[in-house]
Amino acid sequence: MSPEDRREAIVQATLPLVVKDGANVTTSQIAAAAGIAEGTVFRVFKDKAELLNACIDRVLLSDEEVARIKAVPADLPLEQRLVEAASTVTGYLDRMWSVMGALRESGYKPSQEDHEKHRGPQAGMQRVSTAVAELFGDAELRTSPEHAARLLLGFVFTNRLQGKGFGETTVEPEQLVELFLHGALTSGGTR
Repeated sequence: MSPEDRREAIVQATLPLVVKDGANVTTSQIAAAAGIAEGTVFRVFKDKAELLNACIDRVLLSDEEVARIKAVPADLPLEQRLVEAASTVTGYLDRMWSVMGALRESGYKPSQEDHEKHRGPQAGMQRVSTAVAELFGDAELRTSPEHAARLLLGFVFTNRLQGKGFGETTVEPEQLVELFLHGALTSGGTR
C-alpha cells in the first residue's frame, strides 16, 4: 500500500470514530478500526492532532460531491437536477458538520495555524456552487445561474440548521427545490 493510500485508509477508519467520540478517540481505537498496529498510526502521522487535522481536511474536501453534481444528466428536468444537487450538498453538509461538531463538542482546539487553514469550507463550497450553477443550463432565470446556485445552497444550508432558534424539522430535497423554484405562497395566495 502506498503511503498516500495508507494515510487515506487511516483517515477513513478514523472519521466514524471522531463522529462518535470527537477528539477523545484513542489511537488504539483508530488502529483497531484500521486493522493496523498502533505504532503504524504514528509512522504515518506525527501525532493525533495531525491525524485529526487530516480528518478535517478530508471532510472539507468536496471533490466527490462536485463529481456527483457534474454527473447529473443534463436531459433531466431542471427540478430533478436541482433535487440531485440538493441531496448531494445535504450529504456533504451532514458529513462535514458531524465531524466538526463532534470535535468542537469534545473540546478540540486546533492550533492557530490549523484554525486558519480550516477556517471554513469556502473553496470546497465554491466548487460545489459552480457545479450547481451549471445545472441551470439554459433555463430562463430572474438572476444569473451563479446567483441562483448561491441562493439554492443557502436554502440547503439553512434547512440543515436545527436546534435553538431553528426548530427541529427539516424538509426533504424535493420540497426544498419546489419551494426554491415556485415560492412559499400557495397558488393564488397573496396575503
